[in-house]
Amino acid sequence: MNVPLHQNEDGQAPAPNDHTALECGDTDDHEISKGDDTSTVPTADFGLNGFRQRACETVHYVAHYLETIGQRKVFPDVLPGYLASMIPTEAPEYPESWENIMGDVERVVMPGMTHWHHPHFHAYFPAGTSSPSICADILTDGLGCIGFTWASSPACTELEVVMMDWLARILRLPDFFMSGGKGGGVISGSASDSTLVALFGARNRSIKAYQDENPTASVFDAAAKLIGYYSDQAHSSVERAGLISMLRLRPVQSNEKHEMTGEALEEAVLEDLNNGLIPFFCTATLGTTGCCAFDHLEEIGQICKKYNIWLHVDAAYAGSSFICPEYRPLLNGIEHAMSFVFNPHKWLLVNFDCSCVWYKDVDWVIKSFNVDPAYLKHQHQGKVPDFRHWHIPLGRKFRSLKLWFLFRYFGVEALRNYIRNHISLAQHFESLVRADNRFEIVHDVRMALVCFRLMKNNDLTRQLYQEIENDGRIHLTPSEFHHPEPMFFIRFAVCYHSANMGQIQHAFDVICELTTRLLRRPSVSLSQESF
Repeated sequence: MNVPLHQNEDGQAPAPNDHTALECGDTDDHEISKGDDTSTVPTADFGLNGFRQRACETVHYVAHYLETIGQRKVFPDVLPGYLASMIPTEAPEYPESWENIMGDVERVVMPGMTHWHHPHFHAYFPAGTSSPSICADILTDGLGCIGFTWASSPACTELEVVMMDWLARILRLPDFFMSGGKGGGVISGSASDSTLVALFGARNRSIKAYQDENPTASVFDAAAKLIGYYSDQAHSSVERAGLISMLRLRPVQSNEKHEMTGEALEEAVLEDLNNGLIPFFCTATLGTTGCCAFDHLEEIGQICKKYNIWLHVDAAYAGSSFICPEYRPLLNGIEHAMSFVFNPHKWLLVNFDCSCVWYKDVDWVIKSFNVDPAYLKHQHQGKVPDFRHWHIPLGRKFRSLKLWFLFRYFGVEALRNYIRNHISLAQHFESLVRADNRFEIVHDVRMALVCFRLMKNNDLTRQLYQEIENDGRIHLTPSEFHHPEPMFFIRFAVCYHSANMGQIQHAFDVICELTTRLLRRPSVSLSQESF
């Protein structure tokens, strides 16, 4: 399925014709004079006419970059510290020309760019982008509102409420995640932020329950007894949340498919209860970063319900696929969750940052760090959400514009087909790997991530990965398992928004070429097992 995004399907195009492009207005350059008068300040930046000209030129630059990105090397060939020697050690005292500034984008910035929207970028997970999302971000920056309360920008708050409800309906989330009751959704900067805030909400909830039963206990007495859980395959942000909050979180060993099960969770919970601790929080991951494993949500949800544990569901990458009816069953069990997060800025064509989190009862979050100075109050408090209470930052961008533009410009069905195309291409790559007996697939392929390695050989797989990186035609990332036995493998993610079969074949051809070269070296044999 071809979604009309930025460029043609192979990621390459000639430079845009300036005569057929959008017309730029006349230049009205800096409205600031040079001299010794320190009271001189920029009064209007470019001036509005100058702004039109420079903004138009910048859009042309971005369009040309996206049209011709396939002609660039996907990963930069620079060493740490390359940039500092290319620019002055001090900021300029007086203005420079716009031509020089933009010229330095190519001279200074581009040599050090990893091109996340390159047709041969297969690392990490996708970084969303699309024309309507970019345009919405331009509008957001132009409007420049800081929407920390309803009064600071009513449209910013209210559109966010509506967009989170739209998304909740598309995903068929439980009604308690919708606005108008105790729950609701909010857009934050990342799933890492959302996990930390959910942890704070769970902490507040459990401390309150403990103090209700033990009136003389302090907050610190209660916090010292809390313990939470996450899979040993969960994202590093969960462990970091524990470090930041100074709360105990313990990893639960995943099964042979690298999934956390309800049985393993309950075993850990019972052990901690016997030691006088209070289980209070659990993160279940749907689509782990390493291999896209899915924890057993329904089982885990039942255990969390049984022991009154706050269940937080992290589907940062895979959550976008749940807009497709055929993948929605992977979210079964979400009715047991107290919070749920996924990142449209990964796999739903929305530019970073746009992470969406819902809470069943947001009061636990609000009470965790509610500070209400007079200068932030307004006459409509309590009637509408003030999202400054829903996460750590005070300042907030108008992020919901990106979702609004995206849904209206493409429609949900086109987004579903975009997801399906990526998954279909990943399945094709999987079939290519399975057909070559030098390789093995190391985990079930469910989304658009394929994990593979050279057959039963960690050392050679490491060498192959390094060959791929040194070659530079494609960009991938590795990962590893530590149980049931150490295993190093390579991750191949379908990331490019307009990905097609030819690009997948190209990537596999490069991998095969480099594998053949590696195995022809003296003393190299796939018969040598190396663990």
